[in-house]
Amino acid sequence: MIEYDELEKRMVLKLVYYGPALSGKTTNLLRLHDLLEREGRGDLMVLDTKDDRTIFFDLLPFFLVAPSGLKIKLKVYTVPGQVRHDSTRKAVLQRADGVAFIADSQLSEASNNFESFSNLEKNLAIVGLDIEEIPLVIQFNKRDLPDIIPEEDIKRVWGPSGMPVFMASALEGWGVIETFRNLAELAYQHIDKRYELKENHGLDKETFVLKLTRRPDEAGNNTVKNSIKT
Repeated sequence: MIEYDELEKRMVLKLVYYGPALSGKTTNLLRLHDLLEREGRGDLMVLDTKDDRTIFFDLLPFFLVAPSGLKIKLKVYTVPGQVRHDSTRKAVLQRADGVAFIADSQLSEASNNFESFSNLEKNLAIVGLDIEEIPLVIQFNKRDLPDIIPEEDIKRVWGPSGMPVFMASALEGWGVIETFRNLAELAYQHIDKRYELKENHGLDKETFVLKLTRRPDEAGNNTVKNSIKT
């Protein structure tokens, strides 16, 4: 559901981090804010409740300009995990161009992961989005903790879905950029089919992803490293 103004040469994309309460959605955005190149990155906004959980959304905007002059703004949101804020989840999901589902790797949270994913599927349908069509990646966060779901079990259960699955520890900072990078790649492919970003605007997938996921120490590196951990 891209916002595109051909006359103004402006495009706004929206990615949403979804998942159960306390799975690490906000921590993912905080880590992205810390790890990525500052150039072209906006401010991170966090709105919290009294119990220090995100009640509305976090927004981390990125900006880039295609060779044609097309100005692209990418907004990254999280949604509240608590059931009582389901109406807010729907509002944030509207017009999403991609979703990262952040699951909690702790064994005690397995049922909450499935309930939250079912809620995602339901809410996508409510706001007019097809879970089979929208770019979607899965991240199993908190791999640094004890008593977690074995990676083999995760692959056995989620592998048949065909969705990319990543292992991560947002607290320690690994797996975060890989998740975001893959979602950006899928989003580009989805957008390019409709707006022909490469043909009409000279923006190929590698450049698009690199500009969004470049670390400060990669500022002079024009290649995208293949470090996806599945």
